[in-house]
Amino acid sequence: MALQRRRFGSGRRRPLGRRSLIAVPLGLIALVTVVDLLTPPNIHLGPLLVAAPAITAAIGGAALTAVIGALAVTAQVVIGVFHGGLTTPNHQAQIAALLLISILLVIFRHAQEGHERQLSQARLVAEVTQRVFLRPIPASIGPLACASVYLAAEAETRMGGDLYAVARTRHGTRVMIGDVRGKGLSAIGDAALLLGAFRAAAHRNPPLPRLVAHLQNASYWEMTEPDASGERFVTAVVLDIPDDRPLIQLINCGHPPPLLLSGGEVTALAVADPALPLGMTGALTEDDYTTESFPYAVGDVLLLYTDGVIETRDADGRFYPLAERVASWQETDPQRLVHRVHRDLLAHAGGSVSDDVAILAIERRDPLVPVPGTAHGAEEDGGSPPADGR
Repeated sequence: MALQRRRFGSGRRRPLGRRSLIAVPLGLIALVTVVDLLTPPNIHLGPLLVAAPAITAAIGGAALTAVIGALAVTAQVVIGVFHGGLTTPNHQAQIAALLLISILLVIFRHAQEGHERQLSQARLVAEVTQRVFLRPIPASIGPLACASVYLAAEAETRMGGDLYAVARTRHGTRVMIGDVRGKGLSAIGDAALLLGAFRAAAHRNPPLPRLVAHLQNASYWEMTEPDASGERFVTAVVLDIPDDRPLIQLINCGHPPPLLLSGGEVTALAVADPALPLGMTGALTEDDYTTESFPYAVGDVLLLYTDGVIETRDADGRFYPLAERVASWQETDPQRLVHRVHRDLLAHAGGSVSDDVAILAIERRDPLVPVPGTAHGAEEDGGSPPADGR
């Protein structure tokens, strides 16, 4: 609904602005006609009338261009009648040229309107697809406050190969952020595959290594065929945030390390044993992955991002210093933090990014609350194993 309100609201404003601009070609027709009639017959201002339909084509539709063109031709006829009659070759040539140009402008404007309708429809489909593809992250989920920003390098597509997802489980929250190698439809397809696999499995609360092994195998069987850009794989960080323990458990598969904002300091959560990117090797099991834990207390903020952030360069070729900027701001509200990074990143890049960008900020706000049943290893619905895998 919010999408529709923005779209329809903007549609109401545009006609009002354009309606006021119609006075420009109308005034031009009136001015040229009056001045030409008041000047000697040897001074011809009629050719200036062609500017009226040309201006209209830039601010109005084909129908309005046709109306203004007809008025311009009529004005040229009036000038001809008062300056020697319509039988003179000069006036006949001016009228014929103005009529021809007006017709061509109407034809071109009609074709442009068709392209604009197609582009508007494509943008709407892209926006809806993005909302399905990258579901909006809720402002709060369990004891966590969340905020996210997504920028596609190909702005008209509004989506790309970067991805993130959050899944609520009985014992905590599962989070994934990733970056598919490459661009275009193949990257979007690989991202959709990984998101689907994560959403299908995360809520069942398997141990984190088992979940990552599932994502790896799902990616591998779909990415065995390289695309035109070469080998296909996905870098990703998958993490678990328990409700009842002040820590983060994560597995990093070749992705930039998350940043932890705690006590005024910014720390990169670099794992000792990073795994290979997803889809890069054959079928694996949970024994091939090692979970590493980091402190995550109430008030701490976790900042996850894709390499499009830290690899963005300014005009002098310098990479965006994410950790340094975040440390200097001392911003702890997730919503304000991601928007500040967003604005600062665009300013650093000169207004647009050359790679997809995804940013996700998560703050633990509520006090640690024991989860009922966790002390006894209670199983999830459907008989899935407990969080500790025993």
